[in-house]
Amino acid sequence: MVKDVAGGRNGDADRPRRRIPEATVARLPVYLRALLEAADSKTTTVSSERLAEMAGVNAAKVRKDLSYLGSYGTRGVGYDVEYLLFQISRELGLTQDWPVVIVGIGNLGHALANYKGFSERGFRVAALVDSDSSKRGEAVAGLEVRGLDELTEVVAEQRIAIGIVATPAGVAQEVADRLVAAGVTSILNFAPVVLSVPPDVSLRKVDLSIELQILSYYQQRRTGAGDAGAAISELASVQ
Repeated sequence: MVKDVAGGRNGDADRPRRRIPEATVARLPVYLRALLEAADSKTTTVSSERLAEMAGVNAAKVRKDLSYLGSYGTRGVGYDVEYLLFQISRELGLTQDWPVVIVGIGNLGHALANYKGFSERGFRVAALVDSDSSKRGEAVAGLEVRGLDELTEVVAEQRIAIGIVATPAGVAQEVADRLVAAGVTSILNFAPVVLSVPPDVSLRKVDLSIELQILSYYQQRRTGAGDAGAAISELASVQ
């Protein structure tokens, strides 16, 4: 997690924040990842062109996006990597500690619970919940699995900020409803189903099957075009 080490440089720590477009917000984590790579390689400054190349966008978009943070870089020098890391981390709320509950401790839930990258980005897995009574009390990643009927209590005890749904599709909506009822207003859904939540609840979906299907499309275009063409020609010849 990137801590607030900039000390309010130029007194901007308490500046009024502009509303940032959703498309820009979606790109900020990409810039953050690129900047972390730059910092790991001991790079102290980065140009908008280089950051754009690393993030897969154009330089003009980078400059526009970063201007929402009040960061304009220095002509001929670029952006200070450490300070830009701080700015983006602060804007994304990563200088805070966000307690997370994972609901659904199957294979995916186990993997998420053991993923070290969460804590490095300001997210602390504080609780694990599952409806299977046989899993209750099981220790996973140093945490005891609690029952689904304890969810409201868990949320209150741990002051949960974010709920992760890692259940089968058939029970995901019920879990989301329980999270909302318990007071959770940010949900990350890994279940392969569209969830319905109130307007004041932030919902993000990670559908691994969709991502694989998109990769399949590009893989087919790279390696399968010839085979597909041959199959079509063969089919035409027999008709």
